[in-house]
Amino acid sequence: QVQLVESGGGSVEAGGSLRLSCAASGSAINNVCMGWFRQAPGKEREGLATVDSALRPTYADRVTGRFTISRDDPKNTLYLQMNSLEVEDTAVYYCAADLACTYCSGAQCLRPGRYGSWGQGTQVTVSS
Repeated sequence: QVQLVESGGGSVEAGGSLRLSCAASGSAINNVCMGWFRQAPGKEREGLATVDSALRPTYADRVTGRFTISRDDPKNTLYLQMNSLEVEDTAVYYCAADLACTYCSGAQCLRPGRYGSWGQGTQVTVSS
């Protein structure tokens, strides 16, 4: 089991930046697949960025070049650096762990259904 707690959300103007953190406890995250997801009101949860145990990232097209996923192993923490934020990025952001996954590449990594451990989410609001 792993417990995940997100932080770093908030309100920002379009064009601004935020860095989200996901602190993990109960299990090391450096040997499993981790990801960032978001869900806007009335929309399905979507995958944004994932990283496997080898630190290979996968990004959704809509965030490629703007968002960067990273991991701090000593701190057992996952990050999402978000730059050039747009109003459309407004959503609740979640981190998640796929404890059955060690290596993953490609779009399959972004499917929310493969992740069994989730944080409570953090709200990101981008205004124009």
